Amino acid sequence: MKKQYNKSKRLKIVFVAIALIIAFCMWQNNSISVSSADYYSAKVPAEFDGFKVVQISDLHNKMFGKNQSRLLSKVECLSPDIIIVTGDLIDRRRFDLETAMCFVEGAVKIAPVYYVSGNHEAWSGKYDEITRQLIDAGVFVMDDSKAEITKGKESIQIIGLPNPDLFASNLSDGLKADKLDESLKLLSLNKEFGILLAHHPELFNIYTKNEMDLIFAGHAHGGQFRIPFIGGLFAPDQGLFPDYDSGSYVEGNSTMFVSRGLGNSIFPIRINNPPEIVVINLRCGG
Repeated sequence: MKKQYNKSKRLKIVFVAIALIIAFCMWQNNSISVSSADYYSAKVPAEFDGFKVVQISDLHNKMFGKNQSRLLSKVECLSPDIIIVTGDLIDRRRFDLETAMCFVEGAVKIAPVYYVSGNHEAWSGKYDEITRQLIDAGVFVMDDSKAEITKGKESIQIIGLPNPDLFASNLSDGLKADKLDESLKLLSLNKEFGILLAHHPELFNIYTKNEMDLIFAGHAHGGQFRIPFIGGLFAPDQGLFPDYDSGSYVEGNSTMFVSRGLGNSIFPIRINNPPEIVVINLRCGG
């Protein structure tokens, strides 16, 4: 009798532990955190002091509430001056542009939206369809282009780097790097303050080589599983214990912010790594 009681008790403990683990994983994958920082630079024009940039990255078809209501509500409460999207709105393994467009169509009502593609858009085989729908919705598609934002008599540049996977698949990594380097040289000819939108943080050396001021990237998913005091466990194109997985990185006059992103791709769960919206306030001075 006592043995049966102990066995029943152990089973209950196991079931409770499993339920708690499942609840924790669901919370980790569906709560939305907001990470905010001030970026100081003498190159930021006075008219843009306090200009707020909200970054969205790596949605991967994930839905946050009906018609993205939870995500859009979070973004709207932040009162952004612009919203930037640094790739992978969709996931090529389970292509679902409608879910991504739910977010996009709501976001353009909040603030101007600037977008660069990720590797999943490039791999999907539907890049033209994706960009057509984004443009029709009012998004500025910035792949291999630049735009100017003006306030008063001052302006800043938004520069968009094409995803390297848009190039011919038979190009070597070295040739892809050369093409990206060439694109940045052509796009950043003047000395205005510039914001670079990219997808791949592991190409930081190319961005710094071309003296980009402020860089936004994603792709790393925060390392997927984050270990306290160590950081991310694994990131695409970086492998184990990636150098660039979350937060800010500075080299010379270049600063890069890497978003942990919102959705998942190969790995269906995150641990110690909730979905993230990044908010950067531009500050004149420093």
